Amino acid sequence: MKGYRLSVIRHGLTEANDKAIYLGSRTDYSLSQKGMAQLVDKMDEYEYPKVQRVYSSPMKRCIETAEIVFPYRELQVVENMTELDFGEFDGKSVAELIDRDDYKQWLQGGTPDKRAPGGESMEELLLRLYKGLHEIIIDMMNEQLTHCALVTHSGIVTNLMSAFGIPKIDPKELTCEPGEGFEVIVTAKMWQQSQAFEILGKIPYYKE
Repeated sequence: MKGYRLSVIRHGLTEANDKAIYLGSRTDYSLSQKGMAQLVDKMDEYEYPKVQRVYSSPMKRCIETAEIVFPYRELQVVENMTELDFGEFDGKSVAELIDRDDYKQWLQGGTPDKRAPGGESMEELLLRLYKGLHEIIIDMMNEQLTHCALVTHSGIVTNLMSAFGIPKIDPKELTCEPGEGFEVIVTAKMWQQSQAFEILGKIPYYKE
C-alpha cells in the first residue's frame, strides 16, 4: 500500500523564544537574525528531505522558516497548524506571569479542558490538529504527493507526535530544537482506520 511521508519541522528562533515569552497564535513574531543564521548553518551541516510541497502554519516565523529551508517549493498555509492560543498569557514572559495564581494553576495541568484565561484547551487543540492533519493527508493523496513537509511550532510538533504517532514515545523525547523535527509516514488504511501515522525518526539527517 502506498505510503505518504511528511517531514514535520519546528520553526527557527525568534526574539520571543530567547526571552521566554509565550508565543502562541495571537502574537506574530518574525525570525530573529540569530534564528535565520542557525537555519542556514543547519542546512550546511545537515541534509533536509527533498519534498514536493511545503505546508505551513500561517504565522510569519513558520512561513519564513519554510522559505529558507525549502526555497523552491510550493507553500500552502494550513490555518489549523498554528500554535496553541495561550489567551491572556500570549505575548507575556514567564517573569511577568510567575506570580499570577491563574498561571500557577494552568501550569499544574490536569483535565484536557483546562485552558489559560481566554485561551484554548488541549482538547480543542487536538481536535484542531486532527482537522489540519486530515487536510494535509487528503491533499497529498489527491495530488499524488509522496513526500511533503510541514513547518509548524514546537508544541504542535510534540502534540502531533504524541497524539497520532506510533510507536508511542515518551513526550520528553518528542521535543526538538529549532529547525528540527520528525519524519512520519502514513497510508490511507492507517489514517482511515486508526487516525495514526508511523514515526520514522528525527530530521534533518547528517550529510554523508
